[in-house]
This record gives sequence, C-alpha cells and structure tokens, in this order.
Amino acid sequence: QVQLVESGGGLVQAGGSLSLSCAASGLTFSSYSMGWFRQAPGKEREFVAQITWGGGSLFYEDSVKGRFTISRDNAKNTVYLQMNSLKPEDTAVYYCAARGPWLPVSRNSHEINIWGQGTQVTVSS
Repeated sequence: QVQLVESGGGLVQAGGSLSLSCAASGLTFSSYSMGWFRQAPGKEREFVAQITWGGGSLFYEDSVKGRFTISRDNAKNTVYLQMNSLKPEDTAVYYCAARGPWLPVSRNSHEINIWGQGTQVTVSS
C-alpha cells in the first residue's frame, strides 16, 4: 500500500519556524520526484517546493524562496520542508506529493500521482 504520512505542522507566530516531514512507504522512493503543495481555505491547491529524485535540483514557488528549504533522505524514504520566517499568508494545509516513477517535477497539482493526508500550518500575526 502506497502511503505518504506528513508530520510537523502546528501553530507558530509570524517570524517563527516549523519543520515538516513526510515519510513514504510502498513505493520506490528514490525514483519519485517529491514535493510540497499547500491549500488555504477557499483557494486552490498550490505548488510550494519540489526536489528531484536524487536531490540534485530544487524548485520553489516565488513567495517562499529564501525562507523555505526542501530536502530528502532516500535512505529514510523521507522528504522534509524547513520553513523559516513564516508569515500569516503561509497559513494552509500542507500536502506531501510524489510524482513518478521517473517522471520530472511538475508544479501542476493534477500531474501528481500520490498525495499525503495533509498537515495544518497556522501562522499567527
């Protein structure tokens, strides 16, 4: 059974930091591009960050560049999102996403194969 399980969400004040993790099982993790999307109330799910199979290339949505860092550990089948300098507009449900096997990264949520259940991130002002 293919599964992505996120952890690490929560409530933080503006300017603070949170670290999200996503543990994958049931798939050949190293053959999947991995990423994070988010969805705020009343808005569409949007791309946040992605990382290629071996971690050699990283992609970010413009509003999070310089604040968020995506990384992966293929030995642990886990992808991470370190979020610093958080802003109230970062408040959303954050979803782990997998695309593959051996498919390039995509910012289009409709091209994602596998989703996690989501974790809530709330940033207070």
